[in-house]
Amino acid sequence: MTTNTNVLPALRVPYAGKALTISATVWLTVTTLGQWLFGLYILLFYGKATAVGDFERWNRVLPHGYVPGDWTGNLTIGIHVLLAAVLVVGGPLQLMAPVRDRFRTLHRWLGRIYVGTAMTVSTLGVIMVWTRGTVGDTFMHVSNSLQALYIIAFALLSIQYARQRQFAQHRVWALRLFMVVSGVWFFRVGLMFWLLINGGPVGFDPNTFTGPFLTVLSLFTYAVPLPLIVLEIYLYAQHRQNRTVSLLTAALIGLCTLVMAIGIFGATMGMWLPRM
Repeated sequence: MTTNTNVLPALRVPYAGKALTISATVWLTVTTLGQWLFGLYILLFYGKATAVGDFERWNRVLPHGYVPGDWTGNLTIGIHVLLAAVLVVGGPLQLMAPVRDRFRTLHRWLGRIYVGTAMTVSTLGVIMVWTRGTVGDTFMHVSNSLQALYIIAFALLSIQYARQRQFAQHRVWALRLFMVVSGVWFFRVGLMFWLLINGGPVGFDPNTFTGPFLTVLSLFTYAVPLPLIVLEIYLYAQHRQNRTVSLLTAALIGLCTLVMAIGIFGATMGMWLPRM
């Protein structure tokens, strides 16, 4: 969520409107920090391994990431992973009002790169899931594929409204695109939150990476994205300009931010920093 989408007028309920704005600002700040940490991890782990030719290192965190002799598949995965860094670094920048309003040329070009990269990464991700194989079960693979369809559809709609100079609708679809593009990041953060509060894996087998918890997490991260639902509630609260709706929405966003912050801390300390 961005604190100033310029989609709707300011709330007519000052106190509730301020609470909604503050919750969205804190959410964006925490999300930006978490995504940039993830992007740094991608560049340092995969980038360093690629630079020195230690492709086998990919397999420490990405099953079947590197297969000797399969240069087409290896190249596909390499491009997919490194372009993901572009998404997690560039995405939050696109949501920042100062960047959008003061550096419009940068915003336009970064937007073009972001949209093109998102569609490329999602397509390559589906190819990887169904041809190279990965962790999880069929439900997770189908959910990932649905996420790719969301990304492509939202990206095309975002482009369409930008070309038609319907910027209010363009920004709404760009926000929706950001939420579904960030699905992999939300999945990791949600998983680490779960591990931290339970003191270990509960509700799934860490060896096969299957189980009811992962099924639910995949469902509400990819197939029926909970972040997208929260965004729609946020947009509805802006439109209604109702005190109760705005305060409840601000509380919901605050709860989501707390969960994310815990998950980001767990992912940073447990996965990202040790591998940088």
